[in-house]
Amino acid sequence: MLIKSLVGGACTLIGAATALRFAPVEVKAQAAARLHSTVRKSHLVQQANMRIELVPALSDNYMYLLIDEDSKEAAIVDPVEPIKVVEAVRKHGVKLTTVLTTHHHWDHAGGNEKMVKLMPGLKVYGGDDRVDAITKKVSHSNSFKLGSLNVKCLFTPCHTTGHICYYVTKENSSEPPAVFTGDTLFVAGCGKFFEGTAEQMYKALIEILGRLPPETRVYCGHEYTVSNLKFARHVEPHNEVIQKKLAWAKEKCSDGEPTIPSTLADEFTFNPFMRVKEKSVQDHVKQTDPIETMRSLRKEKDSFRVPKE
Repeated sequence: MLIKSLVGGACTLIGAATALRFAPVEVKAQAAARLHSTVRKSHLVQQANMRIELVPALSDNYMYLLIDEDSKEAAIVDPVEPIKVVEAVRKHGVKLTTVLTTHHHWDHAGGNEKMVKLMPGLKVYGGDDRVDAITKKVSHSNSFKLGSLNVKCLFTPCHTTGHICYYVTKENSSEPPAVFTGDTLFVAGCGKFFEGTAEQMYKALIEILGRLPPETRVYCGHEYTVSNLKFARHVEPHNEVIQKKLAWAKEKCSDGEPTIPSTLADEFTFNPFMRVKEKSVQDHVKQTDPIETMRSLRKEKDSFRVPKE
């Protein structure tokens, strides 16, 4: 998102500070304790071929430190808070060589300039000339190595005209691949069509990301899962998978834990934007064409008032 409110994230737990200013002392104390108890936590996904640390940033962003286990070479995805990145790199004892930028919005690319000043010599990948500090402009299917890992660029314009997702694999590995989807695909949702069309988002979600191996783990740009699932529930109120996933996501958020990664297989069971071919989703928006369904869903989601429960 271009403009983000500190109280606008999916895991927001208290109201605006001004509302608390005149509250009784015990209310302030309870709110403070509740906020303190739900600080967003980092999370490590450990595989034999790669290690990925989820590093929370801003109010609901994620940065991702991607580490090749063979060479200990690392890349950082969307380093909007560079100091946190430096700390994570030192903690893991790895060599950071690469910045993977999904798109030019400030909450994803805004830390690039400082990042390269803190750690000179970094290669900065992106698909858009508007990406700060870019050194390697990429397009669809461009590939490069991060140590022994293969990184393939997937061009997914819509949220922005230069959006890139990064698909990470290792030859002869039996472990799940990873895809860093920025603001194209979220858990149970997709990004706003700021600079693109429903046709482009359909191609991005269904024809590009949707055709990756179903076990591919999805690492997205924001913690929007709870609000996305509430919209999914609105679209398909009888989908039990959505109801179970929402209960799970609420619990994770209340504990400060991420709801990420998801998998592409799972997204096809609860993400309405991945389910535009399903009759239940088409019936909700009174459409029969998947692309028109995508268009109608996004329009409805843009004005959807997220219920408290």
